[in-house]
Amino acid sequence: MPPVTAQTAYRPCVRLSVEPSPRPGDYAFRHRLRVRFAETDAMGIVHHAAYLPYLEEARVEYLRATGHPYLELRAEGLDFPVVEVAVTYRSPLRFDDEVDVHLAVAEVSRVTFQLAYLVTSGDRAAATAVTVHGCVRPDGRPTRLPAWLHR
Repeated sequence: MPPVTAQTAYRPCVRLSVEPSPRPGDYAFRHRLRVRFAETDAMGIVHHAAYLPYLEEARVEYLRATGHPYLELRAEGLDFPVVEVAVTYRSPLRFDDEVDVHLAVAEVSRVTFQLAYLVTSGDRAAATAVTVHGCVRPDGRPTRLPAWLHR
């Protein structure tokens, strides 16, 4: 095995290949939520870490709306772990804002898929994001995605 150097110590495995659209009409699904006080920081805006649970909530509701509730997927022996995420913050969200998280399946391979997100409040884009998911069995070993995800 070659020695670890500054050049080889960290090599990110970038799977992201999607640029999320800033247009709500480009997304097939929308989930509405409201900003809670606990999600805001000392400046009165939503803390950057709070966006990831927003994406997860929308993702779980999307699966439910498509007839594949996450609990049923897990009962079938499948999990969709997040293996990569990118968020671009465009405009701050504040306490009690009504927020729409728009979601679309953006790219699908044999064992991974990418979801694109647009987070809006009113007609204002607050963030765009992409999550990359693998498909694994209960033992953590990769497996092929279910056929329904290939559209």
